[in-house]
Amino acid sequence: MRKYAVIDVGSNSVRLMFVADGKVLYKTLSTTRLGEGIAQTRTLSESAISRTVSAVGAFYDRAQKDGAEQVAVFATAAVRSAINGTAFVQAVKDACGLQVDVIDGQTEAEIGASGALGTGDGTIIDVGGASTEIAVKKDGKLIYKESVNVGVVRLKDVCGRDIRALQVYCKDKTVAFANAPITLDVYAIGGTATTLAAQFLQLEKYNSDLVTGTRITIEDMHNLADKLSSLSIEETAKLPCMPTGRADVLLGGTLWLIALMEDLKIPAIVVSDRDNLEGYAQRKGWL
Repeated sequence: MRKYAVIDVGSNSVRLMFVADGKVLYKTLSTTRLGEGIAQTRTLSESAISRTVSAVGAFYDRAQKDGAEQVAVFATAAVRSAINGTAFVQAVKDACGLQVDVIDGQTEAEIGASGALGTGDGTIIDVGGASTEIAVKKDGKLIYKESVNVGVVRLKDVCGRDIRALQVYCKDKTVAFANAPITLDVYAIGGTATTLAAQFLQLEKYNSDLVTGTRITIEDMHNLADKLSSLSIEETAKLPCMPTGRADVLLGGTLWLIALMEDLKIPAIVVSDRDNLEGYAQRKGWL
């Protein structure tokens, strides 16, 4: 079997996807919050770098033990926008010899669309920790791609859990996507979307097959926001199927998705567990 692994260094979590003979065998994640405080300082903290490098190293070791002949690692908004992003890249190389591919926002939008849509058409919304991407495919061609520095970790850093502040901030930022030629089929990818789908379905244990294809209307999204706003972070963290490190940023991510859906006139989203990990592996010819 030809075995490969892809590591995604996001602003909230580090994720590992293991591929064998063109099929995804498993995905796993570690929440390290690399992008904490970046909205104010534009700098990755030493503690966040240390946590994240350790997670990358652990995933690299696991991939090797599982027989991966190649391991690729890419990083997104936190690293590309940080003043000291190169320090993180060097720290990873020193720790385990991997060269981090720091991708730009346009590439992140492209691989997100590729992973979620495959050869099909549609719109993807990828809400991450430090950025959000929207991409649109029509007749098999990518006709729109845009990345904006708004994500759940940034929202937490700027607004905390102040609902009014979050709503105002989000409404101000949706204008960046005003020219997006949104199609009827809108897919939401990333940890915010998949966690919301799991909560919407009231899953006791995460199941990617059940999450993928889940349709959530704007009314459903408001109901989810109302539920989350009524709970403390500690109460949210105790909900079934709530990933570690997601409870304190999920409300902000929900309100951001609501603002995008309202302002871009999106009546419903379809959640997909397939995302930029699959898209990056496709670029490597591994999927």
